[in-house]
Amino acid sequence: TKVLIYWGTLYQVAVRAGFLGFAFGCGVLLSYGQSSWRHFGWYLCSLTFFHYSEYLVTAVSNPRSLSLDSFLLNHSLEYNIAAASSWIEFTIEKLIYPEMKEVTWLSLLGLAMVIFGELLRKVAMVTAGTNFNHIVQNEKADSHILVTSGVYSWFRHPSYVGWFYWSIGTQVLLCNPVCMVGYTLASWRFFRERIEEEELTLVQFFGEDYLEYKKVVPTGLPFIQGIKVEP
Repeated sequence: TKVLIYWGTLYQVAVRAGFLGFAFGCGVLLSYGQSSWRHFGWYLCSLTFFHYSEYLVTAVSNPRSLSLDSFLLNHSLEYNIAAASSWIEFTIEKLIYPEMKEVTWLSLLGLAMVIFGELLRKVAMVTAGTNFNHIVQNEKADSHILVTSGVYSWFRHPSYVGWFYWSIGTQVLLCNPVCMVGYTLASWRFFRERIEEEELTLVQFFGEDYLEYKKVVPTGLPFIQGIKVEP
């Protein structure tokens, strides 16, 4: 039974990885062709690489936490609705006003934001190693340490900072004004709540060490200070 479950899991991983690889290839074809959809090709490459690299980097840096959920393809219903909304907006606006989707300098700015966010998040995951998990941990493991070096000396939550600017960058890349505003507001609210939840746990785990770290290193996200601790 265990063997069947193991091979079944590998099959599901292969299906997801194969799907992402196929979609990435389609994005490459759109990107380098003469099609007016080339900016959507950039977006498609960015989106599929993000999800594949989430699984790959987790496998390298923290294999014990690896699961099918590490692809983040089933992150949440809200995430899926947001993605679908961006595709719908892009298509509608392209049909009505195609010149709006061919502002290359703006798409390049969005691509730069995407690359920055992607690199920052993945460096944060590797730096944290086994301390990184896609799910906020409620119990402190023996292996848990407070990581304050590398990108964690710049921001307290570099993986969230990376994801925040990556998500907004995808909509700048697509020249989607409605979703750009929507993504900014939704992402900001999500990470504000996520950081508050996570920092309550971190204070429980590391006590005064985390509070001292919190005093000197910002969250990295605009207008998000994290939890307030009464003296």
